[in-house]
Amino acid sequence: MRAGGRFSNSSPPRYQRHEIQAYEALLERYGRRIYLLAYRMAGNDADAKDLTQEACIRVYRAFRRIDPTANLESWLYRIVTNLYIDMLRRRPKVRIESLDAPLVTAKGDEVTREVADPAADPEETVLSAQLDADIQRALLALSSELRMVVVLSDIEGHSYEEISETLRIPVGTVKSRLHRARRMLQERLRHLLPGRAQGRGMER
Repeated sequence: MRAGGRFSNSSPPRYQRHEIQAYEALLERYGRRIYLLAYRMAGNDADAKDLTQEACIRVYRAFRRIDPTANLESWLYRIVTNLYIDMLRRRPKVRIESLDAPLVTAKGDEVTREVADPAADPEETVLSAQLDADIQRALLALSSELRMVVVLSDIEGHSYEEISETLRIPVGTVKSRLHRARRMLQERLRHLLPGRAQGRGMER
């Protein structure tokens, strides 16, 4: 992890070896999901990595205060979401990329972006990558307000109440934004549903 930038300059807490091991185990378990959530939100690799890095630093600094009985996953996602909101406030025009867009190296070469699960077989990986690219393009067409709600609800599985608490908006606003986001996504992803009726909605 890099130091400096917009991160806090205060000295990090001094942990014992077993605490460091527990922290590393937490990152091993949740690190990839934190990055993917950040990517869905921000829409580009550079910002997603920055958000993930800052989230990991915040978790590290608060590690001793973590309640073992709390919903850790929900807490981690709230950190990422709040960091993304802070980023939007500082920099309204956020750069976005398609998930299937190649990454450009320092030498100007293009390399394929890889975020697939290594446990998946090759055929499933190809199909999943294509589906993921379609979904990411559709998500990037949404405003940041709609994208945050639909990512937290339909991709991460959070309840209306959890989203309301995370985004600090009324439950009614969550529902209305989610309704609008689903309608827009339905139009953009209609080609993935060849056997569905054209007028069927995505509302649940």
